Amino acid sequence: MVNFILNRILQSAIVMFVVALISFFLFNFVGDPISNMVGQETTVHDMNALRERLGLNDSVIVQFGRFILDALNGNFGISYRLQRPVDELISERMPATLELVFVSAVIAMVLGVAGGLFTGLKRDHWLSKIILTSSLVGVSLPTFIIGILLIYIFAVKFNWLPSFGRGEVVDLKGGWSTGLLTVSGWKAIILPSITLALYQTTLILRIIRSEMLEVMRTDFIKFARARGLKSRDINYGHALKNTLIPVITVAGLQIGSLIAFSIITETVFQWPGMGSLFIQAVQFADVPVMSAYLVLVAFFFVIINLIVDLLYFVVDPRLRSEIKN
Repeated sequence: MVNFILNRILQSAIVMFVVALISFFLFNFVGDPISNMVGQETTVHDMNALRERLGLNDSVIVQFGRFILDALNGNFGISYRLQRPVDELISERMPATLELVFVSAVIAMVLGVAGGLFTGLKRDHWLSKIILTSSLVGVSLPTFIIGILLIYIFAVKFNWLPSFGRGEVVDLKGGWSTGLLTVSGWKAIILPSITLALYQTTLILRIIRSEMLEVMRTDFIKFARARGLKSRDINYGHALKNTLIPVITVAGLQIGSLIAFSIITETVFQWPGMGSLFIQAVQFADVPVMSAYLVLVAFFFVIINLIVDLLYFVVDPRLRSEIKN
């Protein structure tokens, strides 16, 4: 068990190093940040002085080494556009993004698991056919189209929910802020969270449905029925448990995807999260912010993947026996 965890941690460290390498070299060729930071009246001497102060005249190897050392200390440099530490900018935007991802993940898991179980156990039911047909919307339509449609219906047409912003937020200890403690915060998060969760809901629903259909045809389910077990115990105590492995894998990866692809949703709803910060950084070639965002998203992916690997030990006794042997 310990060797397994250490091996996964070593693999995660290698992945993070590769991501940092790619992000640094990729974003350093996006454009000249100095041109976006100064005005037309700035002299060449002042531009060279600013370039020297930011360390842009150093060799690429020196800059990358400095980037790695600073990243290990949680320091991602100074934003070229805002002239503020990048870690402060991200810490201000991170609560909004994680809050949106959390609500979206809960929606996706609850609706996906419930819909997958229902359509898998009652595949000939008329409601199952409606659910499966409706779920195609989550796969067929792009995220920004879904967001615009929801804004038009619930914000413009009926004026039930706000079309942008985060609503009223409450500042907690440690610099964390949340809108989940206010009514306006809950109203503001409904549309973007549904938009972000729709594709993941469809994916989880269809995976659980296919796994349930396969498990219900196995011999041990037939033996359980022959022993006279209740349908409830068979469906949720035996069948559902055997579908958890692929569900955990997909759900874990999809949570990472929610963080990575929340950029579109945040842009459509003007949500003040890390995704909108990244879009603004791309427009101004703000390399420190772009690099920090990519490294941070990769870090979340690595952590979630590690948690998923550890959850395998909880739900799959075969894996525990293989590790012991």
